[in-house]
Amino acid sequence: MPDDVLVVGGGVGGLVLARRLALAGRHVVVLERSDRFGGQVARQTVAGVPLDAAAESFATRGGTMAALLAELGLVDDIETPLPKPAWLHRADGSAVPLPATGVLGIPGDPAASDVVRAIGRRAALRARFDALLPARVGADAPSLGELVRRRMGRGVVEGLVAPVVRGVHSSDPYSLPVGTASPRLRDELRAAGSLAAAVQRIRAAAPAGSQVAGIRGGMFRLVDALVAECERLGVRLEAGAEADDITPDAVTVNGRRRAGEVVRAAPPTGATAGRSVTLATLVVEASGLDPAPRGTGVLVAAGAPDVSARALTHVSAKWASVGARLPGLHALRLSYDGDVPDAIEQATADAETLTGARIDRVVDATCAVWQRRPGGAWADTPEPAVGEGPAGTGLAAVVAHAERVAARLGADSPEPASGGRMER
Repeated sequence: MPDDVLVVGGGVGGLVLARRLALAGRHVVVLERSDRFGGQVARQTVAGVPLDAAAESFATRGGTMAALLAELGLVDDIETPLPKPAWLHRADGSAVPLPATGVLGIPGDPAASDVVRAIGRRAALRARFDALLPARVGADAPSLGELVRRRMGRGVVEGLVAPVVRGVHSSDPYSLPVGTASPRLRDELRAAGSLAAAVQRIRAAAPAGSQVAGIRGGMFRLVDALVAECERLGVRLEAGAEADDITPDAVTVNGRRRAGEVVRAAPPTGATAGRSVTLATLVVEASGLDPAPRGTGVLVAAGAPDVSARALTHVSAKWASVGARLPGLHALRLSYDGDVPDAIEQATADAETLTGARIDRVVDATCAVWQRRPGGAWADTPEPAVGEGPAGTGLAAVVAHAERVAARLGADSPEPASGGRMER
C-alpha cells in the first residue's frame, strides 16, 4: 500500500505540514536525512544549560507562531526580550544605541536624536525627505535596500539597514526582497504615504510592542512539541532516511522506491547553496558585562575595524529565563559569515571589542556551522515544497507557508479518525 504523503525533510516546515495533514486524516511519513528533526531549530548544552544552537526567536507579525504555540500548549511560555536597547558598532569602530523606533533599521522618525547620533545630521536630513515624496516613489523597488535608498538615502541604508539585515538575515539589503524582509511594508507605504509612517504602523501593530519573541527555555522546545504531536497523530518519523530520485509521486529512500504524494521540505540536489554561517556561543565570567553595557547585543557595520563578527547577542541579557539559569555568568552568541578558523578564540576577542568589557574566563563554549539559503532559492521545484527556500527567511514565514500548503493538500482529504489519527 503506498504512503499517502511523503514529506522529504524534517525541519520545522516539514513537521508543521505533517502535523496539519495528520490532523486532516492523511497518512504521513517524514523522511529526514540527518539523525534529528528540527533543521535550524536545535538544542545545545553550554555550561550545563540547554541553549538554542541556531534560531532563538520568531517574528510576532501575523500571529502565526502564537497560534501554533497555543495549539501545542506553549503559548504561556512565549517570552519577549528584556526592554534593553541593541547597539550598533559602526564602520569607524564607535558604538551607539540602535534607534528605538525602527523596523529592520528603517527609522520611524528620521529626526529623532538617536537616528541623528547613529548616522549623522546630513544623512538624517536626507531621510526626512521621505515625508515629502509621493508614496509611489520606491514602491516598486525589488529589494529592501533599493526601496530605502530611494526614499531615505544611502546613509540610512549603509548606516542602519545594512548592519541589521546582515545580522538578522545573513544578507545584503540590496539582495533581500522587500516581501521577504517585511511582508507588510509595501502596503503600509502605499496606505501611509511615507516609509517612516509605514514603519510606525508596523511597530504599532506588533503584540506587546515587540516584533520578536522566543520560548521560555529555548526555541528547541517547539521542535520537541511538534515531534511529540506528530507521533501522537500517527505520523511516521524516519531519521537517517537518504532520499533521492524525487518525483511528485515517488521517492527512493535508502535504495528503496516508495510511492506517495511527495512534498519537498529540503532543498533539491543542485539548489542554490547560499552561504554558511558560523555561530559561536560563549558562557563567560565577566563582571563588566553585569550592567549589559551593550544592551541585548550589537549589530556590526560592514568594514568595522578589529572585529570579524557580524553580530553579537548578549543572550542572558536578552532573555530573562537564560539569565536566571546562569547566575554570575553571561551567555554570548556571535555570528560570522563562512567558516571561521579558531572560532572560539576569535569570538572571545570580538566579544571584548563589541561589548567594551574584559572577558575574565570562558567557562564553556560551542561552535556550529549552518547553511543558509536565500528565500525563494528552490521555489520553482515541480512538486509542492515547504521550508525556508520557498517560504523566505524566519520561522513565522516558514510556519505560515507550511500551513497554507497543508491546507491546499488536505482540502480533499478523508475525515480524520478518532483522535485525529487515520486508521491504517
